[in-house]
Amino acid sequence: MNEIHVNINPSIFKYNMSFYYQSTIFYLAAFLVYLVIRGEFVEDSFHLITKDPIIYLFGFIVLFSLFSLLFNIYKNRYVSIESDKILFINRFKTKAINFSQIKRIRITQKRKKFNNHALRLIRINLENRRRPVVIRPYDYENNEQLIRIFFELKSRLEKK
Repeated sequence: MNEIHVNINPSIFKYNMSFYYQSTIFYLAAFLVYLVIRGEFVEDSFHLITKDPIIYLFGFIVLFSLFSLLFNIYKNRYVSIESDKILFINRFKTKAINFSQIKRIRITQKRKKFNNHALRLIRINLENRRRPVVIRPYDYENNEQLIRIFFELKSRLEKK
């Protein structure tokens, strides 16, 4: 079997957490605004109405968003591309794909009419697996460099 080596330094692409940060801040701000609007000012003091079910719904959404953020921080996901393999790493496990196992790499966009880089997908077909491994580059920091590395890897595979 021919080995494929890409001339790159080991590259690490951390999972992009900005969505979790932004959603948590947005939900918390909406929750606080609703609390201020829904509360009552009585005799120079603020009295919160706790019988309102929307407050409980907002509180649940904020807690769920905060839990998701903290769990993803704890999970610490990232992709590492080395000279002979791709590693999918998180706190609990590591999956490795050797370049020799790759049959084909396709870099596509979900919708052709929009030229949006957030909709790009990288599909990696493997010899020993029926379904492709799908990577959304926008989910990782430094996504343009990640796409460039996969274009380079794809061109090396096609030369093989």
